[in-house]
Amino acid sequence: MKLIGAGLPRTATTTQLVALEMLGLPCYHMRDMMADPATSIPQWRKAFEGNADWDELLAGKESIVDFPGSYYWRELMDVYPDAKVLLSVRSAESWVRSMNDTIAQIWFGDTVMHHLVRAQYLIDPLYASWLDLLEDMWGRAEMLVNTDGDPDKMAADMERWNQEVIDTVPADRLLVWNPADGWEPLCELLDLPVPDGPVPNVNDTENFQKNLIMRPAIEAINAWWESNQGPQDKVPERPAAE
Repeated sequence: MKLIGAGLPRTATTTQLVALEMLGLPCYHMRDMMADPATSIPQWRKAFEGNADWDELLAGKESIVDFPGSYYWRELMDVYPDAKVLLSVRSAESWVRSMNDTIAQIWFGDTVMHHLVRAQYLIDPLYASWLDLLEDMWGRAEMLVNTDGDPDKMAADMERWNQEVIDTVPADRLLVWNPADGWEPLCELLDLPVPDGPVPNVNDTENFQKNLIMRPAIEAINAWWESNQGPQDKVPERPAAE
């Protein structure tokens, strides 16, 4: 493990994923967890309970960013003492706005996405176990789920999180970084050559809403509906036109 991302979700973590893999560092991201939830959710629950097998969980990876990994930045620092730590940052105002457009809607808001999430929670035990784990992580961190969506509280919690990382990680292991800073500080931290061209700019708000949350929820609800219909409940086929 060469780099541990301590930045919160919605701080360009998908950009970091792409950038780190461009630098040749296979990266664990939330998408890895979602690719095999039946295996990974129990592993992350074990991590939350203090029983992680990090080498098994992160096998083949040389970097990790985004939740759930960034929640464990302290533990990962101890397990991988030679790894550097990347704290990705953005303005509090833009972070709160991005959170309220995406992750916060899991718990708050009268939106289509919120209601789809809650419906999937009721019918999909594996998905429910993931949301329970997320809520436990945010709750232990005293963030998000205890804010009732209040922007000022969310912003203060973000600033507290960042300051804890800065105060804890030795300066020679830490980079506070925004993609606008470019490749140079990141490559200097990792002792890697600077690639040609700018750092990739990956804006995944729409992808998060549609493909990571809403589409799977709709598919799960449709599957549940189909599996719970008896023959008498099936809509009859319309006769073919003569």
